[in-house]
Formats: sequence, structure tokens, C-alpha cells
Amino acid sequence: MKLLMVAVENGALPGGKVGGMGDVLRDVPRALAALGHEVAVVTPGYQRFSRLPGAERVATVALPFRGRLEHVGVYRLPPRAAAAVRFWVLEHPLFAACGAIYCDDPPGRPFATDASRFALFCSAVVHALVAQQLPRPDVIHLHDWHTALVALLLHGDRAAAALADTRRVFSIHNLALQGIRPFAGDESALYSWFPGLTVPRGMVADPRYPDCVNLMRAGINLCHKVHAVSPTYAREILRHGEEGGGGAGLEVDLQAADREGRLEGILNGCEYPAPAPAPPFEAWPGIIRPELMCWLGRSDQVRSCDLLGLRRLDDWERAGCARPALVATSVGRMTAQKLSLLARPMADGRPALEHVLDTLGEERLLVVLGSGEPALERLLTRCAGERGNLLFLGGYSETLAELLYTGGDLFLMPSSFEPCGISQMLAMRAGQPCLVHAVGGLVDTVVDGETGFRFGGDGPGAQADAMLGRLRDALALHARPRDWAALCRRAAAARFPWEEVARQYQERLYRGA
Repeated sequence: MKLLMVAVENGALPGGKVGGMGDVLRDVPRALAALGHEVAVVTPGYQRFSRLPGAERVATVALPFRGRLEHVGVYRLPPRAAAAVRFWVLEHPLFAACGAIYCDDPPGRPFATDASRFALFCSAVVHALVAQQLPRPDVIHLHDWHTALVALLLHGDRAAAALADTRRVFSIHNLALQGIRPFAGDESALYSWFPGLTVPRGMVADPRYPDCVNLMRAGINLCHKVHAVSPTYAREILRHGEEGGGGAGLEVDLQAADREGRLEGILNGCEYPAPAPAPPFEAWPGIIRPELMCWLGRSDQVRSCDLLGLRRLDDWERAGCARPALVATSVGRMTAQKLSLLARPMADGRPALEHVLDTLGEERLLVVLGSGEPALERLLTRCAGERGNLLFLGGYSETLAELLYTGGDLFLMPSSFEPCGISQMLAMRAGQPCLVHAVGGLVDTVVDGETGFRFGGDGPGAQADAMLGRLRDALALHARPRDWAALCRRAAAARFPWEEVARQYQERLYRGA
């Protein structure tokens, strides 16, 4: 079967990954190729990927966009992980509008820059397929709202009639981000991009803002199969939810997809290379300090969290770097989805994070790696300045993430919602049990009492209380070394192979093509 994956991230390319979607686009094409499928992956070039060694410009797509003729380069990259996976990038100056994969727009114009450049990308994909400048597939697999316009163009653009019957699959990686833009009246609007496009408004208009197109909704309603990235998440999004959880306003469309047999929940996978030994704790300052220095060197100002981090490393070294009784770790973006429970005020008015640190006590340590929302960064920085048992590393690096996955004793992942999650799989792979909120893919990967600890609760307050209760349970088990070692072995033995994911894609998403 010939498969074309369309996405804006691809972890197989250097710098092509931002989140879990990048992992999927790196790993699942190889697993599908191993099953005998011909797999192609196409992404924007961002004025970077087209300059990779061996990149070859093979065609130019001419297409109307915003009332003028644009020219988009089609580049073929040399084979990388698997010879049967072909990598393509489409290139245009607009794709590099902000020098990153995703742009930050002001609150009054959410997604404006990204929606425009990804609209051009989607149109270029369709035109390149029609002109056979990209290989014609049996299945077009679209990933998140950024590529959903491909489905809309195949539905309403007469020039794409030859592709109208091609099987379309739409993967939801994070339903909370939907790519909502006006139909008209803005330079970043559907009819500004594609004047005269035939649009089934009843299937693509945002249910809350009827004068806007909802690109996530378009993908859900205009594809033959809709894929959520874990079985539990596929059930959760059928319900009404607040703050990004549940169906995020699209539950009616998802319920219809479920009734029609179009909605499938398939858990993402994880790779399992030969395990690497974890560095001893006395080596941690020598690993962490160079990363902090790099972050300092990239900024015109000294950030408080970096200064506090360097001071904390100095304190460890002066004290001889004795390993704490337990090292708890957390790796992830500083967003409400990931950390709002830690910011939740408890009965005494203090945030749950302070109660976590109280529960750990001075003989144990919490190390948090990540960056994002300023309010959450400020909370972590303040607590790191006040408490000696917290090290906040306010950024991201693969080196530090790997250190925390392999070197920690207990991984914390209190996400308010989690479509799938990869961090818990990486921690478990290294034999580090996880303490997780029982939502989405965390339910499908962490078995309570067997490979880690789960907590729930009706509402954020009850969830924060339950999180602290399960933390106390984890610390009590850790005090029994034989039982804790058995828990670690079970966590390390858990497997979520991409080979099984590929088989599920083949049978449940692509069958019928």
C-alpha cells in the first residue's frame, strides 16, 4: 500500500520535532515500511530542511494563493532511517515566517501566522499530488489541524477532483488546539487564501463562532477515519470537557464519527534501544552546568532560574554530591495542561507544588525540566529559590531530558489531560516508575500499583489531594527496597512497540483503501 503522511513536524529530520507528533512521524513510518508499505512523509521545509545534505529540488508547484500565483519548491531528501520511507519537503519563504515550526501570535489573532503558512503548504501538497510531482498514494494520512485543509481542498476544489476518492485518515494529537480562523475579513482567513472555494459550512464552521472555520473540525468531518492517539483519549473526547479536556467543543462531531465507525483509538509507541547506564549523581553537576551556561549565553539577561540552578549545583558539590534519598523528576512543557495541578491552591492557600515539596522533605529532591507559560515558570523559580529540595531547569535539552529519564527514581506527570504522552514511556523504559493523573494515554500505559501510581478525582481540588496521597504511597513503598526494585523491574519491562502501532494503523485506519 502507498501511504502519504502530511505533517508539520518530523522528528526524523534534525530540528523537526517540537512535541509528540514529531516522534510519531519519525517512528511509525519505519514500522509501516517494515510491514511492506511504501511510505512517504511530506513537511514544510522552513527554509532549513531543503538545505540538508543531499536535498534535491525536483519540481516547482505553481498555485493561486491570496489572489496571486505562488511558487513552492518540491524537494526530495535522501533516505534516512528506512530505505522504504521517502522524505519530501515543500519550500516557500512564508514557511519560515518566524524562524520556527510554530509561531506565537497575539491573543487577538490566534493561529493567524501558522494558519496562513500551513494553508499554503496544504494547497501545495494537493497541487503537487494532482500534477504527480509527489507520488500518488492509496491513503493520505493527515496530522492535526495544521494539515486538515488538505481534506477540505480535496472536498471543495474542482482542480483536485482526481484525488477526491483517495482514502483520508486524520490523526488527533491534541484536540485543544484547533486552528480556528475567520471565513473572511482578515488576511489570514479561508476566503482570503482561497477565494471561491466551495465549503460545506455545516461540517467545518466552528460550533461556537459560526463566522469562523475550525480546521480541526474539518479534519474530523471530512476524513474516512479519525484517529485519537490512545484508546482512553478516544473515549474522553466524546464527552464535554473544560480547559482543553474532553471533546473541547467538538464532542458532537466526534460522537457522530464514533457512531459511524470512523473513530479509532490507537496508542502511540516507543522505541526500545539497548539501555544506557545512568550517570552517578556526583556526575550530575558536570552534565547540567554546561547546558545552563549555554542557556545563559543565548540570552541578553540573566534569568533567575538559571542563576538559582548554578547556585544549587555549587551547593551540591560543596556538600560532596551525596545522592538524595529519592530523586523525583518531571520533564515537559510549562503549560496548564501539564502543570496546572501543581499550581492549584490547596486549603491553606499554598500551591500544590509546595505541598509536594513538603511531602518529599529535605532528604529528597525534585528536578523539573521545561519552559513555557511565564506564570508557571515564575512559580517554579520562586519555589526553587525558597526550597533546597527543588531544582528548576528552565529550558529544554535532550541531554538533560535523558539524564532525568534514566537517573530519576519517580517520574511525576500530573497532566490535566493527556492525549497519549511519551515522557511516561521514556521514564518507564529506563526503569523509573511514574506518578500520573489517570487520564488519556497515561491510563493506557501506567498500571496502578504494578508499573507506577495513578490518581484521579472529581475536579482539580480533589485531584490535587489525590496526587499528594499517591505521592505518600509511593514514598512508603520506596522505603521497602525489595518491593520498590520489583516495581522498577515491572516498569522497565512494559512495552509499547511501534510495530504493534503500525499493525493497528494497517488494520483499523487504512483497511478499505
